[in-house]
Amino acid sequence: MRDVFTRLSILSLVAGTGAPSIARAVELPGGIELHGAVDVYVDANFNGPPDHGNFLPGTGTTAKRANEFSLNLASLEVQKAPEPVGFHLWLVAGTGTDVEHESEVVGPAAGPQVWRYVQQASISARIPVGRGLELEGGIYPSHIGFEGFASQTDWNYTRSWMGDYSPYYQTGIKATYAFDDAWSAQIQVLNGWQRIGDNNNGKSFGTQIAWKAGPSTLLFNTFLGPELSDDDHDWRYFVDLVWTLQIGWANQVALAVDFGLQQQPQAPADAWFGAAAYYRRQISPHWAAAVRAEVYRDPEGFMTGTPQTLLEGTVTVEFRPWQVLMLKLEGRYDHSTAHVFGASPTLPDGLPSKVQDQVLIVLGVVAAF
Repeated sequence: MRDVFTRLSILSLVAGTGAPSIARAVELPGGIELHGAVDVYVDANFNGPPDHGNFLPGTGTTAKRANEFSLNLASLEVQKAPEPVGFHLWLVAGTGTDVEHESEVVGPAAGPQVWRYVQQASISARIPVGRGLELEGGIYPSHIGFEGFASQTDWNYTRSWMGDYSPYYQTGIKATYAFDDAWSAQIQVLNGWQRIGDNNNGKSFGTQIAWKAGPSTLLFNTFLGPELSDDDHDWRYFVDLVWTLQIGWANQVALAVDFGLQQQPQAPADAWFGAAAYYRRQISPHWAAAVRAEVYRDPEGFMTGTPQTLLEGTVTVEFRPWQVLMLKLEGRYDHSTAHVFGASPTLPDGLPSKVQDQVLIVLGVVAAF
């Protein structure tokens, strides 16, 4: 949901001085900035899945490959602030973006192979109305959720189920206006739920209301529109709440809650729910630690493919020896009420065994400027 530098500005807004930071951009002529990052990881999955796949199908935008060294994300960004016109191009490669683009619609000039290297490509403008009306159109970060697509901007290395089952990018046009220092609002017209190519002839809508009071910030995000293939009549309704609080210089807490409802043709609607709590402590200028606890309920199996409730707990230790380099050592435990995680040995039909629990140890290393 959210590119590196949009994400950093959000974290700065909601979390104050303890927010992650990266090295200064390379300044190019004309007010253009250049940023880059390489995110690699090595991990151990104690289930030993034969296919080397962590998490569930369609998820795992960090540490997707099990028991090996791998490239999560390599990225290059070129951007210019809208003064009055700007742009943002973010090109990516790695296991993370391949997972993220899996659900793209396949068709003429559309599909994962067409867009797999593009995370953002947008044009923006600032209209001199009141405090300034900002417009952006193209492919740009989603307004939904607390976690972003670049791991160096998140408190943990791996992402929550809520993060991977909600959009990281959107395609359309949005308008943002800040009424004062405390209140701002956003409205969007979109192709769909993390889609560049559309799967029907309808359009979807997104909104955001943001409120900040001192160290506390509340974001109220919505998404609604037709999201089933070749179906313009059955709508998806989604609400996302994110609350963050800075406690002194060193401590930050965050809560995120999601609720979704998908209408079905000639059948009852499917619903799902997620909630996550986060805590981050800046121990010293070089060391930090973060904890995440989450529950994700999908009783009809609409989002995950299996009726289940997922529970997840993650502990991350972060070390930043230099501003351009970040190391995150993480332990993560996942539990499902269904048998969904791949494990050894392989079954007689050639498929991996399925179990209810998964334990991961991950070391992520990110160099970014």
